[in-house]
Order: sequence, then C-alpha cells, then structure tokens
Amino acid sequence: MKQQIEDFITYLKEVKHASLNTVRAYQNDLEKLESYLSHQGIEKVSKITETSLNSYILYLEKDGMSPASVSRHIASMKAFLLFLLRNGIINIDPSERIKAPKVVKKPPHILDEKKILELLKQPDITTSKGIRDRAMLELLYATGIKVSEIINIKMIDINLYGKYITCGDKQERIIPFGSAAKRALKAYLDIRDIAFNKKNKDYLFLNSHGEQLSRQGFWKILKEYAKRAGIEEINPNTIRHSFAAHMLDNGADIGVVQRFLGYTDFYMTYSNQNIREVYMNTHPRA
Repeated sequence: MKQQIEDFITYLKEVKHASLNTVRAYQNDLEKLESYLSHQGIEKVSKITETSLNSYILYLEKDGMSPASVSRHIASMKAFLLFLLRNGIINIDPSERIKAPKVVKKPPHILDEKKILELLKQPDITTSKGIRDRAMLELLYATGIKVSEIINIKMIDINLYGKYITCGDKQERIIPFGSAAKRALKAYLDIRDIAFNKKNKDYLFLNSHGEQLSRQGFWKILKEYAKRAGIEEINPNTIRHSFAAHMLDNGADIGVVQRFLGYTDFYMTYSNQNIREVYMNTHPRA
C-alpha cells in the first residue's frame, strides 16, 4: 500500500500540480489510513473493504477527531481509491457508498475596526522585530491574503511605489494596499537586510535567523499580539475575514472582495483599475 500512496502523491505533484500544503495534507491522511489498516492485517489495497473503511472512520471519531477533520480524511481516502480504480489497480471502489459526516460551519469570527486597530498597535516599532511584525499585520489586513500566502511573498512580488503585491499559487492575482501598509513595509525594508537577512535574498518576511518565516512562527506572533490587545478569540483567518467584512460594510462589491480573497470565478469580471478604485474607496486604511 505504501508504494501506491507514493504513486498517488507523485501524481498530485507532477500531474495535478497541487500546492505543497495540499500534498502534505493528503500524505499525512493516507499514511494514517495505511498505519491503521496495517494494524488490522490489511497490507494490500486489494484487501480494503467498505467495512474496513467504516471501521477506520469510527476509529477517527472515537479518537476525538472533529467532523470537519473526519470529512477531510474521507475526502483523501476517496481521492486515493478513485486514483487506484482509474489506473486499474483495484476493480471496485470500496469507498463509493461512504458519506462524510455533516459539518456545521461556525460563522467566521470578525473583529471590528477598533479591535483591528488595537491589534495593529501592539508591535513595538522601536525594535526590528516589532517593525517587521507591524509590516506583516498591516499587509495582512490591507490585502486579506492567507497566512500561507503572506509567508511566501518574495521580494520580487512587492511593488512599494505602485502599492500592490502579486501572489497566488495556481492563479496569480494583483492586490493593492494602502498608505498605512506602505509606510509599515517601507520601515521594514529599510532595516530588513541588516536586522534579519544573513543570506536570504528571496522571501520578504524573515525570522531572526534570516530564514523564511514559517506558518507556525506567524501564528505564534499573531496569538501573542492578540493576547496583548485583549482579543480572546482569534485564528489565522480572523484578519482575512475581518478585511472582507469591513470592505463589504464600506460598500465594496462582493465580486471585488471575492477576487481579493482569491476566488478565481471573478477574475475576468473586474479590471485591475476597477479593483484599485474600489479598494481606495472602501478599505478603512487605504
């Protein structure tokens, strides 16, 4: 089974061109499945049955896994088995009748503008770390991009004069930012090479070792500032959701906001000039 999982991961990378995070998620899920089935005496994919898969799902639920996580594991399982079926490795898909549990989505947590401003004030800009952190938070709120996107921004992706960034793995998009983010970014860029950059010339945001900042590192920073600001509930998407809510509250068209967030259905609907005009008229810190 391990070989088939490796073949599937190779397919995701080389044929589907899936993102690194997506590939890792599938690999982790399938390795967990393989480990469970192996302990049940099932070593070959041809021996996997609907019963054994249902047993695995029950195991995940009893282990305390949330319905959303169980659903993701089922999706990984189904994608893997469909790959095997289409390639003639198995004759029947044992997951065909398996349904994912219903997931009740909680509404996204939104911070009001006052709380956002309080969060943005927390970094100590008399220190190089604080200057970097202020720039990251300002840019995150200014653009609504994901944490995974902000840590992957490279120096060539940012245009300070034009006040925009270029980002996106599968569909590149140009996102403007306002004067507040520009000031914070300029302050950071003025000290970046001396304070952080030992040898890294690529990524915009670096850790204290001069290496690309990790998602975990950013999350740790965000939690600390949220705590200082008296914000009890926050997650990596809170600022992204707040960005969208504030733009809509100030009159932005939902299609424009969806383009900022990276929903590609709207890419042919609005020009970059339309996007900038809407942004300048509706973002609180434009």
